[in-house]
Amino acid sequence: MYINRAIEDSVLSVSEAFPVLLITGPRQVGKTTLLKKIGGAKRNYVTLDDPMVRFLAKNDPALFLQRYSPPVTIDEIQYAPEILPYIKMSVDHSNNKGDFWLTGSQTFHTMKNVSESLAGRVGILNLLGLSNSEINGVPSEAFTISQGRLISRLKNVPKMSLTDIYWRIFRGSLPALYADSDIHLETFYSSYISSYLMRDIRDLMQVADEMAFYNFMVSVAARTAKPVIYDELAKDAGISAPTAKKWLSILVSSHLIALVQPYHNNALKRIVKMPLLHFLDTGLCAYLLKWGNSDILERGAMSGAFFESWVFSEIYKSYLNAAKEPPLFYYRDKDKKEIDLLLLQDGTLYPIEIKKAASPGSESIKHFKVLQPVTEPEKFDVFDQYKLEVGGGAVICMANDLLPVDWKNWYVPAWLI
Repeated sequence: MYINRAIEDSVLSVSEAFPVLLITGPRQVGKTTLLKKIGGAKRNYVTLDDPMVRFLAKNDPALFLQRYSPPVTIDEIQYAPEILPYIKMSVDHSNNKGDFWLTGSQTFHTMKNVSESLAGRVGILNLLGLSNSEINGVPSEAFTISQGRLISRLKNVPKMSLTDIYWRIFRGSLPALYADSDIHLETFYSSYISSYLMRDIRDLMQVADEMAFYNFMVSVAARTAKPVIYDELAKDAGISAPTAKKWLSILVSSHLIALVQPYHNNALKRIVKMPLLHFLDTGLCAYLLKWGNSDILERGAMSGAFFESWVFSEIYKSYLNAAKEPPLFYYRDKDKKEIDLLLLQDGTLYPIEIKKAASPGSESIKHFKVLQPVTEPEKFDVFDQYKLEVGGGAVICMANDLLPVDWKNWYVPAWLI
């Protein structure tokens, strides 16, 4: 069963603008299925997972491109970067848009090789697992705190209970889990991690001790929705702090986690500089931490952290699917005042709090006022270039409806994202 992907329009628009399209993302998120569906029978298709095909691509790239001529989709391009210069020559000669569609799982190496070899000729998109909108079969759009947009969206989006949302949090976002409802979740994730460790991580950074890296992933999962402290990660995993930093960068480049940078503005003082960590697939995170089922997870000590990471990932994916860089930051100062997310758009900061509660109360927006200095930087001896507006905020929660907190801020149901 094919689930329509929100990124489809972006794929077509990028393909019409560039001769080469590259889609990167973790394994099993549906990159190949997506391109096969859009490309249809008119495009050649070849995967470099096939050892014989890979041998040809690496050892005789010119002959490979004669055999698999454009328009062509080439899967797992990271296995044969030798063909990239030949793709460059082909597109320079033909000047046709959309001749080559490429996929790659090892984001770090793939992006480096493609960026160097095909500069100015390639449009790059990142695909993650299914969003809640995709699973529900409703239109997806980049998240904004627009009253009109949110009210309009209410007409199309089905309401979800706490039980519904935690079932989805626990199951995760990989398409295979929704194509087959009878799939054994623990077996699936066990196989997924083994494949990821054995193939991608070992190839990507030559990680010698796979069990140490697995323990590191568990430590990272336990810190979802928390600031990154490398010494703590290193201590838990039994590795050095530099190794922890290096391994965390692997998880970031593989799109398994995202690091949210703290918002910095000279008008705001005493800001903590640690990035905030979010696991992008809460199902994988739950598996690593051995949560037994969605009900236990919802009642457990990490319930709020999982909810926050799921909300973040939904907002994050909404921007990637629209071919936009997620303009997301967070705020935390040394007085322990926090704002879970800051959306920065067109010179305006929009504060977002994420609360599992159905009725969080006005206390949930009490820290929004710490942003006030950015609207009047001259009062704090800061140049006008740091001046921003502070827009209406949102408390994303388990409310049953879209409701005002006050004249400027709204309670936004999590299922409405």
